[in-house]
Amino acid sequence: MPLRFHKMHANGDDFVVVDARNSSNPVTSELARQLGDRHRGIGFNQLAVVLDCEDADARVIFWNADGSPLDVCGSATRGVADRLMREANGTSVTLRTHRGVLTCQRTSAQTISVSMGQPLLGWSEIPLARELDSAVLPLAGEPAACSMGNPHCTYFVDDLNAVDIAAVGPLIETHPLFPLKTNVHFVKVIDRQHIRLRIWERGGGIPLGSGSCCCGAVVNGIRRGLLDDTVQVECDGGTVTVRWDGSGPVLLSGPVEASFSGTLAEIR
Repeated sequence: MPLRFHKMHANGDDFVVVDARNSSNPVTSELARQLGDRHRGIGFNQLAVVLDCEDADARVIFWNADGSPLDVCGSATRGVADRLMREANGTSVTLRTHRGVLTCQRTSAQTISVSMGQPLLGWSEIPLARELDSAVLPLAGEPAACSMGNPHCTYFVDDLNAVDIAAVGPLIETHPLFPLKTNVHFVKVIDRQHIRLRIWERGGGIPLGSGSCCCGAVVNGIRRGLLDDTVQVECDGGTVTVRWDGSGPVLLSGPVEASFSGTLAEIR
């Protein structure tokens, strides 16, 4: 059966949206893996499947390119919100995810913002393998950890160019301290309102950006006393804004763009 899809990106952090409202969900872990293959499929960092929902405008479930599920993706959430707002000719939308109901809005600057919910800071919520202070982990480099619905581990470094992300990232992602694996961030603090961020993404490798990783990096920087409550996060693909008051939900804002739409002729 044919599968209609929409390819989008947020500062180069690319994702695919499949709108399965008014139909059964066609996406399985194996199909997500096939679609995520950049040589034989469509290729993406994340896949978002839009479904009918009774208590929000839509329900969204997410997959990594390796076929593993995740609770939320900041970039793809904003992409789905952009599409639904255009469809309804509105400026706000609510989306139910495994992270809860997220409220999205189109800003006056025509970017898309999403309230990503409160960060999870307790060791068992992230989760970590044992009870620890998540603000300073007992690993070389003393990273911090949190969860935005998916685990994040943040290193603060003086020189990003000195970090071999492709070598170090997989080792931290699969470290026994993280039973569900983890996203890994490497942060250079430019000033209290500006960071440079590079990422090793759980199940995905090195992306040009990641909305939830931007949120996790800022949360951990604020917890360490390094950042103010509003931060410009500069990734390889572009810049987003993250706001967190230290106790409430994290607000992520930035551009999203459509790349192309198409139809997969046959689902294998």
